[in-house]
Amino acid sequence: MPRPQGFSYEERKDGSVVLTHHGRSAGVLRGARAAKFLAEAASGDVQLLMARWTGAYRFGNERQARNHPRNQGGRTRRG
Repeated sequence: MPRPQGFSYEERKDGSVVLTHHGRSAGVLRGARAAKFLAEAASGDVQLLMARWTGAYRFGNERQARNHPRNQGGRTRRG
């Protein structure tokens, strides 16, 4: 599974934290959640942390699950 990349965060004066992914807003954390995020960001993989906090964390098995026979939904396979 490739490591998450393209995330960044900005801490604002009001204490909120804005998370972005490739320049687009991915979420805003305020209050206790922002403080907890900043504490976790100080120690650990920040890219993985931001992917997890934004819900953009993928497990890498989406393609396998899509091609599984039980997920075909009665469709016929084409070539």
